[in-house]
Amino acid sequence: MYEEVLQKAKRVFDLEIQSLIKLRDSLDESFVRAVELINACEGKVITTGIGKSGHVAQKVASTLSSTGTPAHFLHPAEALHGDLGVIDEKDIVLAFSNSGESPEVLSLIPYIKLLGVKLIAITNNPNSTLAKHADIHIFLGVDREACPLQLAPTSSSTASLVLGDALAMVLLELKGFTEKDFALRHPAGSLGRRLRKVRDLCHTGEEVPVVREDTSMKEVVIEMSAKGFGATAVVNEQGRLVGIITDGDLRRFANRGGSFERDKAKDAMTRNPKTIDMESLAAEALRKMEEHKITVLIVVDKEEKPIGIIHMHDILRAGVV
Repeated sequence: MYEEVLQKAKRVFDLEIQSLIKLRDSLDESFVRAVELINACEGKVITTGIGKSGHVAQKVASTLSSTGTPAHFLHPAEALHGDLGVIDEKDIVLAFSNSGESPEVLSLIPYIKLLGVKLIAITNNPNSTLAKHADIHIFLGVDREACPLQLAPTSSSTASLVLGDALAMVLLELKGFTEKDFALRHPAGSLGRRLRKVRDLCHTGEEVPVVREDTSMKEVVIEMSAKGFGATAVVNEQGRLVGIITDGDLRRFANRGGSFERDKAKDAMTRNPKTIDMESLAAEALRKMEEHKITVLIVVDKEEKPIGIIHMHDILRAGVV
């Protein structure tokens, strides 16, 4: 039983892989024209299909939208009851149908033609009604479904899905779509979190602990306690960062007999502290902290003036890693 089950499963894999290889090798001018048409589209891509093809169309719309090509799935049955209004004259319709004869999809053709919208059809029947009415037809060329009964769409639906992915990925590269663009469309995703910048997480304004070089150490402690970061920036008369005082610096200052009444910030500070700018990735800030075994970074502007502070806890809390 064990071997028999595995062999049946592997047969499905083999049949679907064979279909994909055949489709890959048969890609021709129609695929290139479809890419060019979508890339030049001033509106959005309206995907549609019914049944398993509908599920594929929904996934392709989602993939296109998340990779720089605005897309929307239109259920063909709902379209006949008011949803046709989602199609604009600047749009392109991308229709999926294994047979190319799905009545619900075919019913959209008159309206598509009336609007003058271009129609790209993906079917497994080049002589179908949908293929003949399409401006561009891409033939799947699937000879055999992985279903042993040859009834359930399997190889054909997989081929449609991969073809949709191929369209989306080629368009992604043509548009110069980047990781940052992807993150903007996935702000709650792990990539979006990893690409958050220091400016998204740091503390600014009155929250930033800052003292002058000639500030008494007593006032330094008051400033650090009030702001609660375990550190304070130290600036010169021009307001430029010249040092930092941390809890560790305070302990070392006390151990060597420093006076909190008489001594100044410059007597306890660590010079040339590690800094970061607002536009750096939060992940880069965390890397610096770990590399130098520190927990805070002063955020500075182009003139080396402190404009923010970011703590390791801010980054970890945001789920950057």
